[in-house]
Amino acid sequence: MDTSDWTRAIIHLDMDAFYAAVEVLDDPTLQGKPVVVGGSKERGVVSSASYEARKFGIHSAQPIATAARFCPHCVFLPVRMWRYQEVSRQIFTIFQRYSPLVEPISLDEAFVDVTGSTRLFGSPEEIARKIKQQVVKETGLTVSAGVAPSKFVAKIASDIQKPDGLTIVPQENVVEFLDPLPIEKLWGVGQATYKTLSHLGVKTIGDLSRLPSELLVRRLGKQGLHLYLLAKGVDEREVEVERMVKSIGHEQTYRVDIQDKEAARKELLSLATRVARRLRGHGYVGKTITLKVKYHDFVQITRSTTLPEATDDSREIYSSCCAMLDKTDVGRRPVRLFGISLAQLSFSDEERQLDLFDDKEVPQKRRRLNRALDAISDKFGDEAIVPGTLLKS
Repeated sequence: MDTSDWTRAIIHLDMDAFYAAVEVLDDPTLQGKPVVVGGSKERGVVSSASYEARKFGIHSAQPIATAARFCPHCVFLPVRMWRYQEVSRQIFTIFQRYSPLVEPISLDEAFVDVTGSTRLFGSPEEIARKIKQQVVKETGLTVSAGVAPSKFVAKIASDIQKPDGLTIVPQENVVEFLDPLPIEKLWGVGQATYKTLSHLGVKTIGDLSRLPSELLVRRLGKQGLHLYLLAKGVDEREVEVERMVKSIGHEQTYRVDIQDKEAARKELLSLATRVARRLRGHGYVGKTITLKVKYHDFVQITRSTTLPEATDDSREIYSSCCAMLDKTDVGRRPVRLFGISLAQLSFSDEERQLDLFDDKEVPQKRRRLNRALDAISDKFGDEAIVPGTLLKS
């Protein structure tokens, strides 16, 4: 295809069953077997499922217990986030060889704007093929790619021929490509919107694109115009290289309900340690800490506090969460889930104001210690170093 045919070329790259694929890569005896990565069988959810597992109806966010019923002989494995982050860094290094305009969506997914890369690397299709080949060569994993003039169409295209797929949608084919697809493919179509559109006789993206925009605005407000433009293939959003995540956190569902505050504090320490390491791994600090509690009866509450200065230190996070714990019914009502997250994020290398009377050496020592601990965990895994309080007898 002539490179001049593309005034704008965006590739959406999505690793195939990423977590499960990494597990198979590290243990070749799992090749061809149904593999599920996730939490505990009692209360965890599926984080990733191999394509062999998906044939049994298993999918992400499904309860592990349900997946086990669908496929009792599946291989169930715990999440090894440090390992997936390690492989993700390799993959994104490959993406960045072909364009500086890379927008990460998650560890295994990104948009790459290759509009200005065609003189060096060939047509957008050729670039996508080269990226796919390099990912396989250097990591042993496959990635599906969609190439289109917009992020929205590229995202849909990457999902068409999974796994290891490549779908090209030039500008002149965008409407033809979108028309027969179900409206659920449109970003922003949830249950309520789907119901409204169904009442209007809309089943496909093409059906939606042929409705008057005024009708959609009347029925759905601003969202109606947004969906109308997407259905026409209009999406002017740029690839955002410095895309800032809004929050970073982690939550844990427990096999046995947490009954008392002492046990709760131990779990919060474990979560705070994990969240702090994740913050540092992404290069962020956060000011607003949120504690999430889900009781045994599924009633859920959140408590939040905002610090004077942003942090990535587990001790500060843990201390704040313990203070918020006293404003909950923990200890009086059994707890099914705890979660900790940090928002109001900024880059950790930004200058932070220091208190005139603070010992400046203390935070410096903490940062050096945290970096040393992270280096050990990166090499030997998350369980290599844990707070002494969390050591099991």
